[in-house]
Amino acid sequence: MSVSADPQPAPSPARRRDRTHWLYIAVIAAVVVGVIVGLVAPEVGKSVGVLGTMFVNLIKMMIGPIIFCTIVLGIGSVRKATTVGKVGGLAFCYFLVMSTVALAIGLVVGNLLDPGSGMHLTDKTAGQGAALAEKAHEAGGLMEFVEHIIPNTLLSALTEGSVLQALFVALLVGFALQGMGSSGEPILRGIEYLQKLVFKVLIMILWLAPIGAFGAIANVVGQTGWTAVTQLLTLMLGFYVTCVVFVFGVLGVLLRAVSRVSIFKLVRYLAREYLLIFSTSSSESALPRLIAKMEHLGVDRSTVGVVVPTGYSFNLDGTAIYLTMASLFISDAMGDPLSIGEQISLLVFMIIASKGAAGVSGAGLATLAAGLQSHRPELLDGVGLIVGIDRFMSEARAVTNFSGNAVATLLVGSWTHTVDQAKVDAVLRGDDPFDELTMVDDHPARTPGRASVVGEPL
Repeated sequence: MSVSADPQPAPSPARRRDRTHWLYIAVIAAVVVGVIVGLVAPEVGKSVGVLGTMFVNLIKMMIGPIIFCTIVLGIGSVRKATTVGKVGGLAFCYFLVMSTVALAIGLVVGNLLDPGSGMHLTDKTAGQGAALAEKAHEAGGLMEFVEHIIPNTLLSALTEGSVLQALFVALLVGFALQGMGSSGEPILRGIEYLQKLVFKVLIMILWLAPIGAFGAIANVVGQTGWTAVTQLLTLMLGFYVTCVVFVFGVLGVLLRAVSRVSIFKLVRYLAREYLLIFSTSSSESALPRLIAKMEHLGVDRSTVGVVVPTGYSFNLDGTAIYLTMASLFISDAMGDPLSIGEQISLLVFMIIASKGAAGVSGAGLATLAAGLQSHRPELLDGVGLIVGIDRFMSEARAVTNFSGNAVATLLVGSWTHTVDQAKVDAVLRGDDPFDELTMVDDHPARTPGRASVVGEPL
């Protein structure tokens, strides 16, 4: 009797190789080359600065569609509108509290360091502050800011580059689809495919990151050299240390206490996003990836869709610290220190103004200039000294803003029970790596509080 041979096991499908690590190695190499070019040939470095601007503009081009798709899918697939309202309310209260904490920390450190004492600004700085203040007025006052949230048309919200307008329209469409019930499912299905298309385009753009990083770094080094950096080293180091203490101290303790998550593991999980932010000095460049990664981490899609885009306009912890320390530096350097009452009044104004300046190029400098002009116009020319190192400080500012929004997403998810703790632990251990090739999960894991995606049973 012949014995039949054991059937051969079916070959497993070949796993797609993740080649994106080469992209980030290329980014590091581009930054090094950019520094060398900026030092050796400053004029060449200045001339290639447009490459960095073009890359950031490409990223900004994608933010509106990504926010729209993410929020519509998140809200449209949730059966109860009260869930979204609860998430938004908690997020806004948290943003208000953390902005106040960041302001307080900046005030304490700024007054202790007293970095501008003994400096005398020259006439070379005159005029630059006035130009920046005029630029800040593009965002208008508080009422103009609220008015600007409403777009001219439904589609213009996705084309004008305003995060808040895209958020507003996405909320309207999401709640409308939610109210349509089963008749809105085909539309949601179409938006799901649109989201995959948008992320595919984004992945193509990200392969241009080395070119953008080279242009941006070469330009700033070519303009300032090392002289401007060494002159203001105390301010820069103080700002960086303050941001580190805020992220790993304040945010880290809060994250551990509420969500039982290590801030160090979260930072490691978002390492590539931090590198992208450092190379472009813009936290907006990592917004789409933050949305995708927080969903992969196990936070409910509706929570991510509300907290992350809103946080990019209202949760600006790094900007709060920057405005605080820069204001104190300028007043000390001009020999006219601010009293405690003036500090608090000025900085509260700046926090409100920074919401309206979100999305304006150079928003940090513009808001600083506008605040000084409205409260202490005699200090306005001192902004010119900050211009030389603003690009270096903007990196820490952007990283802190980004970290604050990542932590806020986990915290709000924990408070609203819309985060899968088991998945969070698995992802941060490295058992469930993020798919760099697609950035879209075709079969998202269920998380507590999440309604089904269209086409799936509850």
